[in-house]
Amino acid sequence: MNMYGKLLMGGVVAFAVLQLVRPAIPTQPAAAEVDVPPNVRNILDQSCYSCHSDQRRLAWFDQIVPAYWPVRHDILTARERLNFSTLGARSPAAQKAALYEGVNMIQLGAMPLSSFLKLHPEAEVAPDQLAALKAYLAPWSPLPNPRTSPVAALPARSLATVPPEFNGFPFDADFKNWKPISFTDRGDNNTFRFILGNEIATKAAQSGHISPWPDGSRFAKIAWQQERGSDGLIYPGAFVQVELMLKDAGRYKNTEGWDWGRWRGADLKPYGKDARFVDECTGCHMPVAGNDYVYTLPMTTAHVPGQEIVNNPAAALPASLPHQPLDWRAITMFVDPSAHTMSALYGNDPAMQSVDAHASASGAAAYVSGSVLALVTWVERDDPHWFGARIPAIPKSVEFVEVAASGPTSYRSFAGGGVAEARLAKDEEAKRASFILNLAPAWLP
Repeated sequence: MNMYGKLLMGGVVAFAVLQLVRPAIPTQPAAAEVDVPPNVRNILDQSCYSCHSDQRRLAWFDQIVPAYWPVRHDILTARERLNFSTLGARSPAAQKAALYEGVNMIQLGAMPLSSFLKLHPEAEVAPDQLAALKAYLAPWSPLPNPRTSPVAALPARSLATVPPEFNGFPFDADFKNWKPISFTDRGDNNTFRFILGNEIATKAAQSGHISPWPDGSRFAKIAWQQERGSDGLIYPGAFVQVELMLKDAGRYKNTEGWDWGRWRGADLKPYGKDARFVDECTGCHMPVAGNDYVYTLPMTTAHVPGQEIVNNPAAALPASLPHQPLDWRAITMFVDPSAHTMSALYGNDPAMQSVDAHASASGAAAYVSGSVLALVTWVERDDPHWFGARIPAIPKSVEFVEVAASGPTSYRSFAGGGVAEARLAKDEEAKRASFILNLAPAWLP
């Protein structure tokens, strides 16, 4: 046998021996399968169960070593992230949250994996199938329960004693002083969110230098449960959590350039069971890797090349306004579901000092002289990065209330296509000013 024949024979033997190095992929009957309608189950079965279930479904070419090894790794990783064979054992809210995240992964093109689809085209989710999944989830239905009493302020506590996350990421008590870069109305779980940025982040958003975000950028995403008021508006209710992100491309290169943390409830308990909770963060943000792993579209007038990176329409307030409230801190927000609008209440420095001084009380703050409040109302639009969420779109109106040392509180309204000044009847102005002054702040721990 010549040299080439020996090499070929050796290769065949080595290939055969490799087939014996085949760690098992565990398989077992479904312990608590997710309970969904048959049409939804069929879509999940076709496109998801190969990796996200305890079933073992391998094509013949998947079983050939060495290709088998990365296939096995992907399956075990996918099961750990989401397993439809056991999802039914979790709470109904957790089940729906997993399905919402799955739909978002599909619509953003992150799932099924493109590498998987190349060899398994039958797993692709067709547009009508994606529409069926969205119809089943049906966000914003039903509306949250009506509010029966004012939201009580959270108990005062020292934020300096909040423990770090399990990965060592420290809690940053200064997040309360950061400025909003966007707001979110989440119909998938009936929550509101402020998305705040520190000075580095807000300056980056204003200049458009966010691809990537500069090191030192910090975000806070604060969530409250939604409650329906007697007036039909949806207001922030109980505090849910605050999530923090910090950008440092070199230091956190193993977690996509960011460090992550989440603290839940009034006692600000760190999220997760151990440091591996970060895998959940990076996995969730993976579909927006092209946006430096940031879901939020910051409200800014800066134009950034690319598709759906910033939210220019929401920042389109005329320079002729007496104040530019988007540069201020936020006090609260609400949604008018009948008008499909979102409103955010901003305050200048004296107003925010009044809010901060009132932090241990419930109800409206007592604003000191010199306080200026600005209620900005936008038409809502669907968030292109998250199915089940809405974000600000075109400004509809801006209302200013100024608290004077003596004499009547002044009110001015700007509305319409050009957000031009609009005169109201005196009694209507007084009514709107009273409404704005009596909006309760969305309380924080």
